[in-house]
Amino acid sequence: MKKIISVPMALLLMFLIVPVAFAEKGPAKKEPAKYQIPASVRSISKENTYPNSTEDLPYLQPSELTKKLINSSKVKIENPDLIRMLNETSINSTPFAVGYRAIIYLGQWALNYESSETSPNWEYQKINTNYYDNRGGNSPYKIKYVQESQKIVRGGLTAKIANPEEVKKMMLLKAMKKTNLPLTFDTVIGAGTKNDHFYNIPAKRLGYLYAYAPAISEKGKVTYGEVYLMLKGNRKFIVIKNVTSQGIGAWIPVEDYVSFGFVAPERPR
Repeated sequence: MKKIISVPMALLLMFLIVPVAFAEKGPAKKEPAKYQIPASVRSISKENTYPNSTEDLPYLQPSELTKKLINSSKVKIENPDLIRMLNETSINSTPFAVGYRAIIYLGQWALNYESSETSPNWEYQKINTNYYDNRGGNSPYKIKYVQESQKIVRGGLTAKIANPEEVKKMMLLKAMKKTNLPLTFDTVIGAGTKNDHFYNIPAKRLGYLYAYAPAISEKGKVTYGEVYLMLKGNRKFIVIKNVTSQGIGAWIPVEDYVSFGFVAPERPR
């Protein structure tokens, strides 16, 4: 008799406890944007006296044949250069291909890049300092950013690695997709570039306006392998051999953006 009564009692307790547990959780909190641009960082795309050419790395669409070949591989293939080569490949099928067999070695490739960490450094490299001495003044002095000399900002991989240009393309594509920022491994800030935002230097003080080029730190893992195109009768597929992986990082500058830092000390720095 005790067993028969305990079941409904357990069900009753379950229905009483579960709603309370759900009520305690409440509405899910929205996470802040991971790559929100700080107020101290401003675009100079219109003011930059050096016309940077935007990095054009479209997400290459594989052809129908390339899609079939990529899907036949047990290792993920994302390298745009390899996809482009496969797009240019043409294989004609024939009904009399019974017993036909061929193995075509396509070389060793960087096959894919897996991103593990993408983080901004808004003060990656100092590019300019504007200075004014207002110690003899009786009122605030307004100072603005003016780039005194042309500055080239370069990023790059943090270690030597095979097929570096292929790896850089894949890392750039992943970082651009994650941050939605204009990224490039080389950018230029032209001399005379200005920004209308001004900073007040109080009387009896010095003013230093520092300008920095921001960049993205991209870290992850690249996978390599030897790629073979296999033809068996009417079947076509890719086989990857000698697969290896290696950790890699890169600094990728943000194009046409400048980060500012302003200080007004009483004594020279």
